[in-house]
Amino acid sequence: METLILGAGLAGLSTAYFLQQQGEEGITLLEKEERPGGLCRSIRKNGYIYDIGPHILFAKDKEMLGLMLSVLEKKNDLRRSNQIIHKGRWVQYPFENDLSKLPADDLKYCINAFENNPYENYEATNMLQFFLKTFGEGITNCYLRPYNEKIWKYDPAFMNTSMVDRIPKPAKEEIRRSAAGETVDGYVHQLYFSYPSAGGIEAVPNGFLKLLDPAKSRVLTGRKVAKVQKAGDGFIVSCENGEQYAAKRLISTIPVQELTAAYAEATDEVKEHVAGLRYNSIAVAFVKVCCDKCGDNFAFMIADKNIIFHRISKMDFLGQAYHHGTEATYMAEVTYREGDGISLMKEEELAAKIKEGLIAINFAEKEEDIEIIDISRHEYAYVIYDLAHGENMRAIRRFYEKEKVFLNGRFGNFEYWNMDRILRESLTLTQRLTSLRGSEL
Repeated sequence: METLILGAGLAGLSTAYFLQQQGEEGITLLEKEERPGGLCRSIRKNGYIYDIGPHILFAKDKEMLGLMLSVLEKKNDLRRSNQIIHKGRWVQYPFENDLSKLPADDLKYCINAFENNPYENYEATNMLQFFLKTFGEGITNCYLRPYNEKIWKYDPAFMNTSMVDRIPKPAKEEIRRSAAGETVDGYVHQLYFSYPSAGGIEAVPNGFLKLLDPAKSRVLTGRKVAKVQKAGDGFIVSCENGEQYAAKRLISTIPVQELTAAYAEATDEVKEHVAGLRYNSIAVAFVKVCCDKCGDNFAFMIADKNIIFHRISKMDFLGQAYHHGTEATYMAEVTYREGDGISLMKEEELAAKIKEGLIAINFAEKEEDIEIIDISRHEYAYVIYDLAHGENMRAIRRFYEKEKVFLNGRFGNFEYWNMDRILRESLTLTQRLTSLRGSEL
């Protein structure tokens, strides 16, 4: 069956791969960028390489993790070393497992509020309630609440629990040990991870791209979708360059906002639900500092709202191919939404704020020590699970299921999925399509 896949990020490429594995051919992927990869692209500038935010390869889904690793030519195996910068102190991630590093007043606040938590027996129906129920006021107010407000640019009282309800409740004994001076490893499924030895995270989608048989699958770049319309028992997709493509089956991994804007039969009701979806954009600055002041650590989380970036990650940590002499290179992430102050900043102002933040966290001594190699902006970065997300997505999925358009991917299906989950959903979708072959399709 002829299939059109909108978008050639990890979701689109893996869907094409799994369709091939199911014996399908006649697959065309339309990608608006000049090369595939989506959010898993790596950016090259002046001999350096960086990702669209830090990507690491770990998963509870060992089958999908194994598949990701199998498409790499070579990988580095690493142990997580992440820190939270709190009032000038380094607290090992996750925060609740290294409380003894806190100032005395904060330590007392966190341990007392955890031990005597009036919220622990309530049902949590939003993110803030989850934090209070699980960790108490101290840990919530010292770190979890300000950090999440900073990254999401959204009050956690108006976000549902989709992002956090998988976090285990820490045992009281672990918290006591943490407060007494023992650093306890938490979230152990993330403790060890892998990363491509060369090429950045883009080596993963490139690995799937190499597995596509050109006789069965073609990937066409520079094709931005302008219009999608039904034609008999199939679809016609028109691109901005004037080209048209027809197929019996349509799978969309592009942002559901872009699909709906192009979809000729989109109703006012579905447009209203799509307009209600919330998401953040991201600016990623790739920064060189003349000397390494952060040691053998990868990522640093900063809840302080006076510092513009919420996270900074050391590219050098990921392997020799990403290391350059005695300098250190970082990816600094800044979230924003269209129309807010950060979105209106000129690149020079944003760069100055990032330099100011690096000096404030003691990663550099003066501006002259810092070079902003590149700043890239990406409109679709973080799905926000606000309180209306579930209702909106149920209505959107009902509409596109009725239209026999299949949604996939982080922004195609508007779910905050990691790479392993994207592969799992791609496999599940292709198995479903195979079972429907010759019946409903």
